[in-house]
Amino acid sequence: MNIYKLKEAETIFFMRYPGGFENPEMIEIGKKHKMDKMIQSAHAFFAVEQFEDVEQIAEHISKIVNQSSMVSLFEKPKFRDAVKAMLFEDKEMLVIGLREFLHGDEEKGFNLYLKVLLKYKVAKWPLITVCPCYYRPMVDLLIKPTTVKNILSNFEIEGLIYHSTPSYDFYKSYRELINSMKLKVDPSLAPNNAAFSGFLMTVMEDHSNTY
Repeated sequence: MNIYKLKEAETIFFMRYPGGFENPEMIEIGKKHKMDKMIQSAHAFFAVEQFEDVEQIAEHISKIVNQSSMVSLFEKPKFRDAVKAMLFEDKEMLVIGLREFLHGDEEKGFNLYLKVLLKYKVAKWPLITVCPCYYRPMVDLLIKPTTVKNILSNFEIEGLIYHSTPSYDFYKSYRELINSMKLKVDPSLAPNNAAFSGFLMTVMEDHSNTY
């Protein structure tokens, strides 16, 4: 990892937005994401004791996807329709996958969730990672392909190669990367992992000819 570029990104961000995420412009940008509300909803929907009702959890997964500002408008209806079309046993596997990911064997859960989405042809990175992103916002994160590829390239990350087909190994490694990167900058730049990714993305977009 190129630490110099990361520290340079930190400097650029604070110059562009004095106060960081407390800057009025950033506060306005943040409002559209409604992170606090989405986090509260995820905690209410996906607490371990809620997983007895398969249909309800499946509905809540679909609701989180639909309400997320980080999932594309193109992917939302496809996911909604896929959940509606699922056989009960597939819906049950989806729910068990999320429960395991959040409360049990994380790798097993990721792979169960992925297996169902592959079957219904909606196995996209944002759709797989959106619920954990809101449930554990300081640990997990949503994977947006373009952002991930740019971060890996711009900050010269070696040994980690993005693939469009989701895998637990890549998710775990990329999550470790982001959680290590945020420790090297001002803590205010990482109120949650989604915001930290947003900071990196904002700097890359504003200074694309520099990076």
